Formats: sequence, C-alpha cells, structure tokens
Amino acid sequence: MLRVSQVLLILLLSLFSFSLQAEQPTLHPKLEPFRPYLDTYWQGDLTQSGAAEKMIDRSHWQRALNGNAIKTVHSINDGVYGGESIIYWDEAKQSINYYYFTTAGFYTHGSMTFEDNNQRIIAREAVENNANGITMVESVSTLSADTLIVSSRYLQNGEWVPGHSATYQRVAPHQVKFK
Repeated sequence: MLRVSQVLLILLLSLFSFSLQAEQPTLHPKLEPFRPYLDTYWQGDLTQSGAAEKMIDRSHWQRALNGNAIKTVHSINDGVYGGESIIYWDEAKQSINYYYFTTAGFYTHGSMTFEDNNQRIIAREAVENNANGITMVESVSTLSADTLIVSSRYLQNGEWVPGHSATYQRVAPHQVKFK
C-alpha cells in the first residue's frame, strides 16, 4: 500500500514533468520570428519551364545550438543538389547572419532582415567558390502559415540575372536525403 508521502512524491514528479513539457525550447530573442517555422518540413517545385525532369526541393527547419541558431537542410531530387544553412544573431554586426554550405562545393554567407511584420525576409549573400561565376545572391522570401514563396537574382560574371523562384508548401515530416 502506498504511503501518503509516496503519493505526494508521485504527484509532484508528475506536475514537474508536465511543466517541463509545456515549456518551449529557448531561442535567441532575435531569432524569435523563426519560431513558427521550427520543426517544419517544406516542398517546392524548382522545375524550369520546358525542362524534361522535375526538380523537387525538400527542406526541414530546426532549432540548433541550444537555440542560438536555426538550421535548415534542403535537398533537390533526393541529393542531386542540396545544402545546409546555419542562421544566427551576430552581436557584433547587430544582424541576423547565416552561412549556407552546398553539395556543389561552394558556400555563401550573408545577412537577412525581416519586413512586413515578420512576413518577408530580405537576404543578401556573398558566394564563395562558385564555378558558374556567381558572386552575390539577393532573395526575397514571403512566409505564411503553410506557404513559402522565394524569388532570387544572382550577380553572375558582373551582371544581375534572374535566379530561381518557387512556391513551397508545408508538408508532413519526411527525410531530407543526400547521396
């Protein structure tokens, strides 16, 4: 038969575990606009008009480094191309910055700002080691609960050219695959 002290201990432990479950994981205050998108999965169609093969991009956004960063991972056609980003608050620069590393061997680094009540992200990044002569990328991402619309332009060989654009839909959890 359980003693009163044992019952109280069980009740206290149960209450403590429920309070732990109710707490949201910490996130750097400057990264809070990303919170609604953490632990979400997205899929977009990057297929160019007239292309024979579909280009499906799948991604996952997650909290990283004890809430001091956001990590995004994406893969096109299960690893034909992909990359990982680390987004973080740079105290010295007083801006949200990021690094993006790709399976193609190049990487980018840049900064982003939120506009329109945190519904739009404007990003500008420098590109390092790109074999196609791309040295800068500018992009605009419009966020809503279930849709992410992205458009970009590239500084390629000294001229700004249209980049990729896509509409992503929030989808059920899936594996982001690499080869």
